[in-house]
Amino acid sequence: MTFDAIADDLKVKFKNDILEIKSKAPDSHSDPFIVVTATKIYDILKYLHSSQHLYFDNLLCVSGVDWKDHFEVVYHVHSYRHLHKIILKVKLSDREHPEIPSMCDLWKGANWLEREVFDMFGISFRNHPDLKRILLPEDWEGYPLRKDYKTQETWHGIKVGM
Repeated sequence: MTFDAIADDLKVKFKNDILEIKSKAPDSHSDPFIVVTATKIYDILKYLHSSQHLYFDNLLCVSGVDWKDHFEVVYHVHSYRHLHKIILKVKLSDREHPEIPSMCDLWKGANWLEREVFDMFGISFRNHPDLKRILLPEDWEGYPLRKDYKTQETWHGIKVGM
């Protein structure tokens, strides 16, 4: 299916939860994407995963973005059966306690991808089976990819940073 056909399918099924559809402009270098509500991201991804005509069986990437006023979680999903892919984005406006549902029960590979986003941005994934740091030590202070991150001076007596 084409991006537009998948986007139309989602618009019909999830109406008000599709906030923006950004098709690729001919002169653009960015991939097309769909912005969806945080409250329905799990339902939308479950639909993409379990619908036979879509069958997105591969979660390629989960990443976080800090836009200073909000966080974004970005999902890249792919179907081996149908050879199509799509990007979904979710905006999280709560900077103090950003949270979104885990996709681990849909794709086992979400486990480490979500842990990395948690480790770098502090975004929690509700119902994750083992949400803990994966790149940094458990007692590390802060989340290094946040725009407001301040590097700690030392860690266990070791000088950190420059």
